[in-house]
Amino acid sequence: MRTGAPVAGRHRRIGGTVEVKKVPTEEGVRAVSPVVLQLRTHLSEEELVAAVGRMRREGYRLIAAYDEGGDPVGAAGFRVQELLAYGKVLYVDDLVTTEDARSGGLGKALLGWLEGEARRAGCAGLHLDSGVQRARAHRFYFREGMAIYNFHFAKAF
Repeated sequence: MRTGAPVAGRHRRIGGTVEVKKVPTEEGVRAVSPVVLQLRTHLSEEELVAAVGRMRREGYRLIAAYDEGGDPVGAAGFRVQELLAYGKVLYVDDLVTTEDARSGGLGKALLGWLEGEARRAGCAGLHLDSGVQRARAHRFYFREGMAIYNFHFAKAF
């Protein structure tokens, strides 16, 4: 079992390498926002920055993958939480790569970083929800050893 803390590092992917780093500042969130907004299309940049600021107070953290030129090509938002059903888990709120970076190993690098963080934090597992329409993402999650444990029910107001 890996016990060291995940660090910013280079990861190989098809077409080059990426560096996965924490995004601790509002400026960093703004720089990564074009990537995150590809997943969260209902938000503006300002809404995203404000929401991340509020969510950070509840433990939300953001990481991003940068290509060799320093441009963001992927991002993941997550939090560590404890649930009666599962114990302590790392919950992935957001996981996205740019359209042109998909199927090149970038998602695998981000998910690997998240798994390392979960293990370092003493989590029992890594959890995420994925929209039912995202079949391509689901195939990726299955390839990465994830399984469907539950249905997620919601009622909008």
